[in-house]
Amino acid sequence: MHAPTSRLAALLAAGLLAACGGDGGGDSPATPVKTPQLKLTITATEDFAGTYGSVGAYEKLTGTISGEVDPADPKNAVIQDLALAPVNANGMVEYSADFVMLKPKDMSKASGVLRYDAPNRGNILTMLNPAATPSDAVYLERGYVLLYSAWQGDVPKSTAARLTVTVPVAKNKDGSAITGPYRSELVPNAATPAMTLPGGVFNGSMIPYEPASLDNTQPGYSLTRRANETDARILVPASDWKFATCDTSANPFPGTASGASICLKGGFDPKYLYELVYVAKDPKVMGVGLAALRDTVSFFRKAAADSAGTANPLAGRITHTIGQGTSQSGNAMKTFLHLGFNQALDGGKVFDGMFAHVAARQTNINTRFAVPGGGGGLRTDHTAFGQTAPRGLAADYMDDVSGRQGGVMKRCAATSTCPKFFLGLSGTEFWQLQGSPVLTDAYGQRDLAQPDNARIYYYASTQHGGNGGTASISYAPARNVYPAGTVVHFTDTFRALFVALEDWVVRGTEPPASQVPKLADGTLARPDQLVFPTMKGLTWNVGGTPTAIPDFNYLGRYNSFPLFDFGPQYVPQDESGIATLLPPYYTGRDYAILVPQVDATTGLTKAGVKSVEARAPLGTSIEFNYVATPGIVDLSNLTGSFIPFHKTEAARIAAGDTRPSLESLYGTQAGYVAAVTTAANALVAERLLLQRDADLRIQQAVANPVLP
Repeated sequence: MHAPTSRLAALLAAGLLAACGGDGGGDSPATPVKTPQLKLTITATEDFAGTYGSVGAYEKLTGTISGEVDPADPKNAVIQDLALAPVNANGMVEYSADFVMLKPKDMSKASGVLRYDAPNRGNILTMLNPAATPSDAVYLERGYVLLYSAWQGDVPKSTAARLTVTVPVAKNKDGSAITGPYRSELVPNAATPAMTLPGGVFNGSMIPYEPASLDNTQPGYSLTRRANETDARILVPASDWKFATCDTSANPFPGTASGASICLKGGFDPKYLYELVYVAKDPKVMGVGLAALRDTVSFFRKAAADSAGTANPLAGRITHTIGQGTSQSGNAMKTFLHLGFNQALDGGKVFDGMFAHVAARQTNINTRFAVPGGGGGLRTDHTAFGQTAPRGLAADYMDDVSGRQGGVMKRCAATSTCPKFFLGLSGTEFWQLQGSPVLTDAYGQRDLAQPDNARIYYYASTQHGGNGGTASISYAPARNVYPAGTVVHFTDTFRALFVALEDWVVRGTEPPASQVPKLADGTLARPDQLVFPTMKGLTWNVGGTPTAIPDFNYLGRYNSFPLFDFGPQYVPQDESGIATLLPPYYTGRDYAILVPQVDATTGLTKAGVKSVEARAPLGTSIEFNYVATPGIVDLSNLTGSFIPFHKTEAARIAAGDTRPSLESLYGTQAGYVAAVTTAANALVAERLLLQRDADLRIQQAVANPVLP
């Protein structure tokens, strides 16, 4: 009887001690729980021009978020090299991120929607300018708060407008520098004696990784050149290039030693693609930028004040969040979702909705020596990072080429934090950025069923960027084979779809159904299955001079999608880990690339969201263009083509062009205006065009005659 009583007394005593902070021994307190701190600093507040419906005036806030990431939190475990980042006295890894915010001056009039727009290589692509684009006022009239906050850690502060995030540099446990292989492509536009690092068409303005040594004769250092991606690499002798700055007169080769530039004996020739491989040092822990984004949005959404007591200017006013990114930053939003960062530290969602716009791939932000600013092309960045993470969205997506299971939404599905998700694709995403695997199995044999929380919209007959209209078309015959740009555009479509996403997130209103090309109905096809109409006998004004457009010749060029191996320490499904094979090893396996099928009469694509300019066309907007430089086999960078219709039937017949003429399509200018009006009204009814944009397109048709 006495022994059990004694044990009970001891247990009760231990419980009381624990409740008071003791450990049962009575001589040391329990270790306090450490939580990440976050500090808000607002450096400027200024009026934003205009007043917007019942919401009224807006103001622009500029500042920084300084925060901490806990290396011990499982939600951060995916971050490459986080365990090798320096920590502060709180045991936390620090970051500091620039932000800009547009908010109603009277927050009682805010709608409760926080829209986050991810900067693209530090640049704000979507800063609203209603004076220039009146339709952009729709977001402010609806009471949005707009937030732009940095996430990419290698962006230089080259202009005041560029948003940067400071992330730590990883070090070995003994404090010494971490080194490893790194690769860069140097692509000159003109003959030049030297090129700055990091190089590349897309990544060239970022902060480079320094070489571990300027001695380029050491193992792991090489410079090669080749005309096209598929050509054999020709080694440039180490004696003919140096880490240095130089010019042709005062400072010729070998120049002045520098870790940020390459000087080449005889200079760089624009006929060639140069590939530099070297041993780099001091990798940034780039993945901290995703944690910074997660915690910044969560703070503005939920917190009353920061860790120092500074009030959140949005406190208590945000009910829903929608994240958006365009191109590279749209890829980053997909990566944010794929790596599990849409789960906030409190377990809830960061974003209720997400729109990845013209974003076919993911962003390489979480490897050692990451390259978040890279892109993709037929000739350049073809074998760069960004190639291995899944394109398929569904949690149970199966990649039969690599044998890996799990799509973009695998992690968020496991934590019930998936947002309502829109993916927008222009034609460029199919031809140049390997976009079709989001729609089909890896071998291109069947259409994929998409998750219930996702919609995919293909903007028919469009290029990657640009506002469209004939005024947007340019023609430099020495650069592009055909006039560059597409008259068909998607800016109006994006606006309408963003409002539809808001309605889905906030009100539960189902959005328009996905509109994509499909294998099942023949609107998605192998590139060699496309048959274009005859397009010939046309001119374009170049600098006041009528210039003949070459007869259209379809060459079937597209960016293929090989399966690469970056080495055993690389985690391909997460674009994480450490790449040790540079350039990567080609496994001999490839993903199928399919493209939107075209109409044999007009040359416009058959499927997708067709804007006013596609439903009442003035010519053929083609989703690609060809580089005009002899010997270079490439698609023009992110650029489409436009080949107008002949105005009259007589001119069309005389030229041998099989497409319809404007005269046969519309008869008169009044007929053209009627066609534009019909198209605009139909798109409004389909919730793919806002009424204000429909009115504008009709006004433009009236004001810009195309026929008598």
